[in-house]
Amino acid sequence: MKCLVVLLAALTFSQCSGVTRVPLIKGKSLRRALKEHGLLDDFLKTHPYGPGRKYSRFGAVASEPLFNYLDSQYFGKISIGNPPQEFTVVFDTGSSDLWVPSVYCKSDACQNHHRFNPSKSSTFRNLGEPLSIQYGTGSMEGFLGSDTVTVSDIVDSHQTVGLSTQEPGSVFTYSQFDGILGLAYPSLASQYSVPVFDNMMKKHLVAQDLFSVYMSRSSEGSMLTLGGIDSSYYTGSLHWVPVTVQEYWQFTVDSVTVDGVVVACDGGCQAILDTGTSMLVGPSSDILNIQKAIGATQGQFGMFDINCGSLSSMPTVVFEINGRKYPLPPVAYTNQDVDFCMSGFQGDDSSQQWILGDVFIREYFSVFDRANNRVGLAKAI
Repeated sequence: MKCLVVLLAALTFSQCSGVTRVPLIKGKSLRRALKEHGLLDDFLKTHPYGPGRKYSRFGAVASEPLFNYLDSQYFGKISIGNPPQEFTVVFDTGSSDLWVPSVYCKSDACQNHHRFNPSKSSTFRNLGEPLSIQYGTGSMEGFLGSDTVTVSDIVDSHQTVGLSTQEPGSVFTYSQFDGILGLAYPSLASQYSVPVFDNMMKKHLVAQDLFSVYMSRSSEGSMLTLGGIDSSYYTGSLHWVPVTVQEYWQFTVDSVTVDGVVVACDGGCQAILDTGTSMLVGPSSDILNIQKAIGATQGQFGMFDINCGSLSSMPTVVFEINGRKYPLPPVAYTNQDVDFCMSGFQGDDSSQQWILGDVFIREYFSVFDRANNRVGLAKAI
C-alpha cells in the first residue's frame, strides 16, 4: 500500500480547459496478494463467485460482492476534507456510491488502510443517515457525510461521502485500495447519496458531461479523463453505442462469435461496461461454449485454466455491438500471472446482463457519455 501511494504521489495530474486527467496505477490484484499470504483457497471456498449479484438491488441497500474486486488492478488517488486526507480508490462504473474507511472502523480490513477522520476536516458535515452495502458474507456498515472531495484539480464541495464503520471479513486487509468511487447513474446510488460525477456536472466542473478510460497492460500509463476524450489513447474512430437502461452503463450486444460461428448471445443480449469488474462475465452456458471454443479447461472454484504456451494458436472471440465487430485476441482474454494463465471469461447465472470488465476495456478505449447517454468504443493503443 505504501509503495502504491508513493507511486501515485509521484505522478502529476494535469488539467486543461476543464479536462482533468487522473493517472491510474495498475497494482497488485487482491487475488495475488491472497495467494502470497496462503489465503486464496480459503477465500475462494467461502466466497462463491457471483459478480452478477453486484447488479441486484434491495431497496436502498446497494449490493457489491467482494469477489468483484478480487482481480481489480487499476487504482487512482483522491482526497477528502479540508485539509485534504488522501485515499486510493477503484473508479467503478458498475456502482454509484463513494465510500472510504473511517477512523470509527475497527475491523481488521480497515487497519491497514487510510481512514477518514471527520474531526480533522473543517468542512465535514454528518448527514445522519446510515449506509449499508451488502456483500456475499456480510455488509459494509457506515454512515453518510458531506465534505469536499478533490479528484486531481477538481474540487467538488458538499459531496456525499460514505464512511465505513464496519467491513466484512479480513479480505480487504490485503487490498491495495482503500475504497470505491462509483461512476454509474444516480439511480444506483444509496438513498440520500449523490454520485461524484453528477455533482461535478451540476456544478459545471467538467468541460463536457462525459469521462473516458484507458487501461494499460503495463503498470503505468492508465488514465481516467474527466470531461474530455484524449485521442492519443486509441486508433481509428470512436463508435457510439446507445445506453439502453440508465442505471449501469448498459447496452445491447448483437452476438458473440468464434471463427464466424455464434457461440453466445444468440439473438442479442444486454451488457454492462464495468471498470470495477476485471473479468468478462456472462451466463454459464454461454461462457462454457466460449471456454470450449478457446480450449480452456475447468480448474478449481469455477475458474478455467489456459495453457500459457498455446496462446498463439488459440482463436479470437468477436463481440458484435451495434453492428460493429470488436475482436478479443487470446492475449486480451487471457489473464497471465507469474506461474499460470487463466481465462478472462467467467460464467454466472445471477445476472441478466453480461459484464464487460477490464478484459474488454483494456482492448477498447471507452467513453462514458452522460450528456447523450451513450458509450463510445475504439481500439486502444
